[in-house]
Amino acid sequence: MQWWKEGLLVRVRISPEGLAVALLYAVACWAMRTLSLDQFYLPAGVRVAALLLCPPRLWPYLLLGEYAYFAHRRIPQIDMYGLTWVITASVVLMPAVMLIVRLHRRLLARTTIAGMISIAACAAAVVSLLNLGIAYLLLSPVRDSSFLTSLLRYTLGDFIGILILAPLALLWIRRSEETWTRKSLAMTVAALLAMLLIGLQATPVPASVAAAGSLQLLLILPIPAIALTCLLGWRGAAIGVAALNLIVGLSTPSDQPESFDATTFATQQAIAIASIALLLLGARITHFQQQHRLREEDGRNSLKLARRSHMASEMDLRERAAHLRRLGDGMDLSLSEMVGWLHAQGHHGVADSLRHTTEVHSRLFRAQASMIYPAALERLGLYVALQAGGVRQAWGDSHRVAQPWLMGDPCQLSPGLQLAAYRSIVEAVSILLAGEEGQLVVRARSGRSARQRGIVLVAAVLAPGHTLNRQTIELASEQLGGRVMAYNGVLRCRRNRIRMILQEAVDPP
Repeated sequence: MQWWKEGLLVRVRISPEGLAVALLYAVACWAMRTLSLDQFYLPAGVRVAALLLCPPRLWPYLLLGEYAYFAHRRIPQIDMYGLTWVITASVVLMPAVMLIVRLHRRLLARTTIAGMISIAACAAAVVSLLNLGIAYLLLSPVRDSSFLTSLLRYTLGDFIGILILAPLALLWIRRSEETWTRKSLAMTVAALLAMLLIGLQATPVPASVAAAGSLQLLLILPIPAIALTCLLGWRGAAIGVAALNLIVGLSTPSDQPESFDATTFATQQAIAIASIALLLLGARITHFQQQHRLREEDGRNSLKLARRSHMASEMDLRERAAHLRRLGDGMDLSLSEMVGWLHAQGHHGVADSLRHTTEVHSRLFRAQASMIYPAALERLGLYVALQAGGVRQAWGDSHRVAQPWLMGDPCQLSPGLQLAAYRSIVEAVSILLAGEEGQLVVRARSGRSARQRGIVLVAAVLAPGHTLNRQTIELASEQLGGRVMAYNGVLRCRRNRIRMILQEAVDPP
């Protein structure tokens, strides 16, 4: 019992940040109350939005701000309603909503929008029950009105206030997840302006519902919000729902906070249901957009890996071709020395025959080395590689491939794309030579646009009425499809031709 005599040491650390939060919260509640009615109660949204925005360590300061707001508002009402009601009705609301938000933390982590709607419904119902229950217990004049009617009115007013501000708070919390582009900002501004113009023409609701065309305008008021939801997902739903409920709520004709308008109340019920649907629809749209974005990113990563794999294979072939060229140079040097020695020994006939044979085999050897990797492509481009070296010699020896038609500047393409085009057209011609009869023609056209650059390759049988057989088409699809897909291209085998399109994105300057 020593503490009973000496007392308890309580250390309280006051944070300037927390005091600023409390002051800001109290001012926000006061300002929102001046714009609110019982059927359109914005301070309920301020309460939930503040709890979502602030970490739990600042919640005591929010409680302090709540009590400061109630002290400013309800202390002058002590003579009218009594001290017991002022204290009881003020101290329990924020702790109850704190408990609701705390219990929803796991649901918020799994599904943010559904969790927010659940918080809005629970907070609106619990706070309305507390307010009305305390009032019915302590204030006898209130008992004359219908409890259920008042509960529905207050619950809907709180729910609408939460639907206006809580989604905007979530939008701020998750602002780093998705960036706003100029296009999305322009669409948002356009939708809000359209809603504002429609709202100005269709409200105030009671005065204009009977007017010609006003009901139709009121019915189309949610259309910009729906469009914004479809375009931007839950972000558009959050903004559209807030604007929709705000326009209808602020346009309610009233002169006192306790004023009630039955026509607006019916409209608010329908809009509250539509708001829930829009928020859930926006969440699903965002989910599928993210899934689509992830699939696109996975596809791009797969294409990058395929291109890197092809380039790694090409670099391996490049090293092998370079090694073969060095071997050829060594053999040419040795044979040249042998030819010189034979001339020195007087064996001129043998030396000339050996030199001729050496030149022929050296040319064939280098042609085969260039078939392994086209070194000319790196220096002079794709079209030169197709018109010189082993490929052109092999096509010429077949006596079935006409002079290629090559248009455009292939040097605008990346080396990787040029190599892929080279391999693709060479393999396509080889497939046609092995599986089809008749003369062949090769065409290529390269070009670029602002965002893409690419090349169109065609290997075709010269006879217009010819049709490729099924084995040729299957073989072409198997051998060429992977490389074409790696460069975001298209492979088509139709009638007498194999047509390929290979393309890549232009790197930004």
